[in-house]
Amino acid sequence: MFGKIDDLLPDAEQLQRRAKLEKTKRVDEYVGLLAEAELEKRALIESFGNKKPGIFGERTVKLASAIIQRAARGGNSEVQISRFSNLLCTDGGLAISQNAAGWEDTLAGAPQEIYRLWSDYLQPRGYQIRYVMLELPAGFPENISIVVSWGD
Repeated sequence: MFGKIDDLLPDAEQLQRRAKLEKTKRVDEYVGLLAEAELEKRALIESFGNKKPGIFGERTVKLASAIIQRAARGGNSEVQISRFSNLLCTDGGLAISQNAAGWEDTLAGAPQEIYRLWSDYLQPRGYQIRYVMLELPAGFPENISIVVSWGD
C-alpha cells in the first residue's frame, strides 16, 4: 500500500545529518559572498589611488554598482561602503559627529573621493549617503562609516 516505509521516510538521525550538511553548505556560501563583497570594497578604495582626484573611471563606477547591487540582491536597502579613521578629516571628524553644515568639506583622500562619486553618479539617481561616527565603548571616536542607501 505505502511501499517500503524506509523509502518514504528516512530515520531521524539521517535527516539531522542531511539538515546539518545543508546548513553548512549555506554558511559556506554566505561566507564566500561576504569575502567577495569585501574584495569589491577594497578594490573600490584602491581604484581611487589610481586616478586624478575627482575623475572616475568606468572600473570605479562598476565596482560601486557591484557593491550596491549585491546588497540589494540580499534584501538590504543600504550598504557600508567603507570605514576610515577620523584622522582623514581636517577637523578629526568633529563636523561629521555634530552633523554640521559643510561636513563634507572636511573630508580628505578616499573618503572625499567616495563623496564625489556619490555626488556625481549616485545622488542624481536617488541614492543617499551618510558618514557616521562610530565610537569605542568608552565614547571616544574611532572610525567613520560610509553608508550608501536607497529606498525608504
